[in-house]
Amino acid sequence: MKIEKNTAVTLRYKVADAKGKLIEAPKDPMVYLHGGYNNTLPKIEEALEGRVAGYQVTLNLQPEDAFGLRDETLVRSIPKSEFPPGVKVGGQLKGRSDDGREHIYNVVKIKGPEVLLDGNHALAGQALQFTVTVISVRAASDEEVAHQHVHGEHGHHH
Repeated sequence: MKIEKNTAVTLRYKVADAKGKLIEAPKDPMVYLHGGYNNTLPKIEEALEGRVAGYQVTLNLQPEDAFGLRDETLVRSIPKSEFPPGVKVGGQLKGRSDDGREHIYNVVKIKGPEVLLDGNHALAGQALQFTVTVISVRAASDEEVAHQHVHGEHGHHH
């Protein structure tokens, strides 16, 4: 079966920086619903369109095609006194961006009475190399299409 709109695609992937240094290589495969549902990066979907199980590709993506450019307005310094006890580097919390939308922030540094938060994706601003191997392709169920994501093993669980 070819990868096309409303197919469930199982793949393995590795992410490296622009020089080829490995950043991430998950042990478990990823499953996504193909067809513009924002379940993977658009350039990855574009490269996989019409392909079949066994296809492998390495994509070199610029920041704007990967996790975006860094947005320095999403970096904040907040008094530690405004946080609950136990705030730690690596933690996440919900906050509001300058335009009032809810956003996830990562605690990146605690320096004295200040906590530094960053709402950018950890890989924002970086050119990345994705190596993707298609494991399997199947027709998505009507429920998966309605929910706009894959269910079951390695997919979304309700």
